[in-house]
Amino acid sequence: MKRNKSSSMALVGLCLAIFIFLGVAAAGAGEFQPVVPGRVFQFPRDYGAHPEFKTEWWYYTGHLKATDGQTFGYQLTFFRVGLKRPDHKARSAWQADTLYFAHLAVTDPKRGVFAFREKAQRGAMGLAGAKEGRLDVWIDGWRLWSLGENQHLKAQKDGIGLDLVLTPQKPPVLNGEGGYSRKAATSDVASYYYSITRLATRGKLTVGGRTLEVTGTSWFDREFSSSGLAPNQKGWDWFSLQLADGTDLMLYVMRLQDGTIDPASSGTLVDREGQARHLTLADFAIKATGSWKSPHSQATYPAGWQISLPEEGYTLRVKPTLADQELHTGGSSPIIYWEGQATIQGTLNQQPITGQGYVELTGYAGSLGGRF
Repeated sequence: MKRNKSSSMALVGLCLAIFIFLGVAAAGAGEFQPVVPGRVFQFPRDYGAHPEFKTEWWYYTGHLKATDGQTFGYQLTFFRVGLKRPDHKARSAWQADTLYFAHLAVTDPKRGVFAFREKAQRGAMGLAGAKEGRLDVWIDGWRLWSLGENQHLKAQKDGIGLDLVLTPQKPPVLNGEGGYSRKAATSDVASYYYSITRLATRGKLTVGGRTLEVTGTSWFDREFSSSGLAPNQKGWDWFSLQLADGTDLMLYVMRLQDGTIDPASSGTLVDREGQARHLTLADFAIKATGSWKSPHSQATYPAGWQISLPEEGYTLRVKPTLADQELHTGGSSPIIYWEGQATIQGTLNQQPITGQGYVELTGYAGSLGGRF
């Protein structure tokens, strides 16, 4: 197994940003607005930044195919973390009230290579930022932006990169109860959360020193919030699944410190026309079918799952395309998590069905906040 890792980034700001993002309470959170039910979403306005909330991210995953038939997976995520509420009257361009960081990963199953890069900047002097009211987020030369209905992704560092155009094939769907996504049953931990579950994708992928013309399908997730994990929570398992019948499925389970699952865990089923149905924990079951021990962190992750939606008739077997898709962020106190491409085989009402997806696993390589 080959593995291509980024060089260490000794950025205190990066570690702090990841620390806040992964749910540990931070001073000053009270300056930001809480997430409450009843928000009215407006697009494209809500593609843009929400500085009144502490944390948000723009999250893309996708499956790409080169002209020679070789396949790849990718992840590109931008994070914004507010240190304090922005002061629009501040005169100094050096004032930094926000941190931005980004993760870029490419999975090359044929060669057995998983490559990860990261970037971080403070929101000052135009080095990094996110526009309000429209999609435009950047850190140095890494950028997400919209032009008409299309979304553009561009990032490149140390031999891997993306330059992609994404065209939505379905409208945005609101996860949870009208976009209010509860993350804990016993507290007010929640986010505003929506997804575009299918975007036709075309452009260029740089990997292994080669630049390839690619096409494929992507998934776009957006969340913003001012809260973190509940004290009794350890981490989460998250799934984005695109099935060959045109159906898309998002599921997450919040794992508790005692090994049980938080009842607030939920999901969204999106049909081929883009109509969404909210799923509660009672609507689905997820069972790990294998495990993998990381030679890097020594953490043991589930590796393979059976997912069933009895009422809908789905029984799905999800399998990583590569066992080692573990990410290590830079700095002296890294955050470690698994985020990887997967394939799907299963049945719909006892008839064969296939698909592709991405899985994110956090909290397996120690406590999310224990390294700080």
